[in-house]
Amino acid sequence: MQHFSRSGIDEGALRKIAAQLRGTVVTMCHESKSAHLGSSLSCLDILTAAYWHVLKCDPQNPEAPLRDRFILSKGPAAMALYATLANKGYFPVEELKTYNKDNGRLAEHPPANLLPGVEAATGSLGHGLPIANGMAAASRIQGQTYRVYCLMSDGENNEGSVWEAAMFASAQKLENLCAIIDYNKWQATARSNETLMLAPLVDKWRSFGWDAHEIDGHDVVSLAAAMDSIPNGSGKPLALVAHTVKGKGVSFMEDDNNWHYRAPTLEEVTRAHQELGLL
Repeated sequence: MQHFSRSGIDEGALRKIAAQLRGTVVTMCHESKSAHLGSSLSCLDILTAAYWHVLKCDPQNPEAPLRDRFILSKGPAAMALYATLANKGYFPVEELKTYNKDNGRLAEHPPANLLPGVEAATGSLGHGLPIANGMAAASRIQGQTYRVYCLMSDGENNEGSVWEAAMFASAQKLENLCAIIDYNKWQATARSNETLMLAPLVDKWRSFGWDAHEIDGHDVVSLAAAMDSIPNGSGKPLALVAHTVKGKGVSFMEDDNNWHYRAPTLEEVTRAHQELGLL
């Protein structure tokens, strides 16, 4: 796997934040009796690296024209995004208790024009990267310097719209664009490579003209350094195939696809918080 420069990044602080976010997401899932806990846990190191080190953004001015953009294309992992945004100050942490509740703003998939910090409505897989292309192209056309990040699931790479967008981005040399693939090896009901043969995934992205690298999706320091490296002078968009574990951080949830749909009991929430060092 590719290793990027690790200087100037506080690994201990980032790991502590990621653990806190995991605890928050487990609680949200329990209280809302919602699905997609495993896929939310697998991407939280990526979100931590992005929001606490990489992104140039201001929670008090979420529509700032020159902000970096982050699109959660894997919309079913909305719990992870909401926990991140709330803890960064985009909206009150107390509002997380309204997740997936009637009359609340925190829908099961990210909504459009409802929550500060949510750049696009996602959840119908394959839409995030095309939107990110448009944002990255607009940045260049306008002579601006903001960067665009798009977090996708591995199963999302089944979608033809992803590869059409990949070809567009490489043709347009959108080197201010970074796609991160949360490669946790599971889809809703089966292993990703049993559903469609994604492997070798990094070679596919390279063949579509991207500067593509495999990376440890739970190494917050390498993630932060890699995402912060764009534009890197390659003339290509950057793709990070991030190897992750579904349910990461909670031993009895890790690599167990039952947590794609299950919500934890109160006892399981306590066990999870103990493992995460929060109790």
